[in-house]
Amino acid sequence: MPIIEVKNVDYVYCPGTPYEKKAVDNVTLSVSQGEFLGIVGANGSGKSTLVQHFNGLLAATSGQVSICGQDTAHKQSRNELWRKVGLVFQYPEQQLFEDTVFADVAYGPRNLGLDAGEVAHRTSRALAKVGLDSAVAGLPSVCLSGGLRRRVAIASVLAMQPEILVLDEPTAGLDPGGREVVLQLIKKLQQEDHTTVVMISHSLQDVITLADNIAVLEQGKLILYGHPREVLAQSGLRKVAGIILPDFLQVIFALAARGKSVNTGITTLEEAEAEIVKVLGG
Repeated sequence: MPIIEVKNVDYVYCPGTPYEKKAVDNVTLSVSQGEFLGIVGANGSGKSTLVQHFNGLLAATSGQVSICGQDTAHKQSRNELWRKVGLVFQYPEQQLFEDTVFADVAYGPRNLGLDAGEVAHRTSRALAKVGLDSAVAGLPSVCLSGGLRRRVAIASVLAMQPEILVLDEPTAGLDPGGREVVLQLIKKLQQEDHTTVVMISHSLQDVITLADNIAVLEQGKLILYGHPREVLAQSGLRKVAGIILPDFLQVIFALAARGKSVNTGITTLEEAEAEIVKVLGG
């Protein structure tokens, strides 16, 4: 049984009013235990609305969402999902408010009603997983760089030991170095802890080498879904507005648009180089 199962889901904001808007339109997908799903699309494509169904913040207008085998149509099931699904919002470091890094990360476990020893254990373990040591734990979060604060925010969710980790644009606003650290950290969590990861991005480069499957949303509809190579090979991807393509894919897609015989289902610069050399005849 999939750990996340979405069947024919619609979500409508402000139904029956002049502001009515269908943000998710007949979406069907599933995520297996331990899978890394990347969700890409332009601003307003429905990405954030869709994932807020995974931890019970939203309930589908129609269709069915099952998380860890529980139907979220039932309010009681939705109310319990925060224990199983950790959601890291965009710019999560803005939600850090305690006096120290340790206290910020410990906030969630304390609210689970755990004893002090277990809270300390979970907090230290979560900090270690994001590469932060005891020297950082005693500092105020506001003293840290943006990249370090992002890692503290992720640790605060990991301390809850969720079965599913959902991240909304986790690299937004970070410099290239900080971006790479956060991406590799997320992949490591999936591989070593077998955590199910769902990551939103408008940048394909953030997900094509990390995700097991990619879902492409446009105006609330799921238009492409599958392994990264399968999605990249689809000509329909080139018509989706608002997705940031890596430079090497822009070159490959431009060659394909000019009728050149190139494989667009590539995920690395090295593969792009080989395709360009082939087009140039060696």
